[in-house]
Amino acid sequence: MSTPRKGIFTFNLDYVAMFKPCIFASVAMMVGFAALFFTKGLNYGVDFRGGAEIQVRFTEVVNVTELRSSMEAASVPISSVQSIGDSENEVLLKVQSGQNEGDLNAASTMVGTVLNQKYGAGKFEILKNDIVGPKAGAQLRNAGFQAMAWALLAIMIYLALRFDVKYAPGAIVALIHDVTFIIGMFIITQKEFSLQTVAALLAIIGYSVNDTVVIYDRVRELEEASPNEDMNKIINRAINETMSRTILTASTVFIVCAVMWLMGGGVIQDFFFALTIGTVAGAYSTVFIASPITILFDRLGRKKAAQQATPGKAKAV
Repeated sequence: MSTPRKGIFTFNLDYVAMFKPCIFASVAMMVGFAALFFTKGLNYGVDFRGGAEIQVRFTEVVNVTELRSSMEAASVPISSVQSIGDSENEVLLKVQSGQNEGDLNAASTMVGTVLNQKYGAGKFEILKNDIVGPKAGAQLRNAGFQAMAWALLAIMIYLALRFDVKYAPGAIVALIHDVTFIIGMFIITQKEFSLQTVAALLAIIGYSVNDTVVIYDRVRELEEASPNEDMNKIINRAINETMSRTILTASTVFIVCAVMWLMGGGVIQDFFFALTIGTVAGAYSTVFIASPITILFDRLGRKKAAQQATPGKAKAV
């Protein structure tokens, strides 16, 4: 038997006993979020639904409500107007997607006209005018979800080759759990789901699988040292011995992401919002999703091996 590893914190908890209620709660949550996805849906950003983003810097602080009212009075299809930056004189206007790119160009031109009429020339500067057509937005959206699917497949192959086939399904289900949780929170809060969010999801996938690999490494070491020991005990011991590392790593990442989310400004808030909740979801799923599924596949593997070793008894059953 290998010598137990000690961290700053010492744990001796029965995590296996918590698996059933945690899995039940997680399944209920994933079903609920899936229902929200098909009923309420995501609030796609300009990247994914098509539209225009116009960033304007004014010489003085402007009233966002009055600016929005002026745009609506001129029939400009504005979806949102928000202040950005520390100076409070920069505004981001988002134009809803039209039928084609020509409509968006016309709407962007109309924004400049309204600004000239209301504030006068020289009182503002258009810093950015990004236009994405509806068709291009749909292509970007599909490409984003495909990127996540390919990442999950690559991770599953990697885990199956590095460890054993029985480890891969638990890690993949845990990653799907994390992605579903983040998407569900974006549906509930109706924050914009954009390319930045996809980047955050891919980052969380990498972070979560790294956390899972740490526990899997310890499980493999304990299993090689005691091949006949019950997998429940091995999993429990592995989690207890790596929990100190999990807490320190997750806490550090969580604090940094939370500070950037709360104080980083409007441009990066949604990105770090996803990372903040993803850090919590990743730590949870490693212990309470990946581990019990690994136990399940270990039992199925042992049962299959026992049936192959005693074919006569298998037929009798």
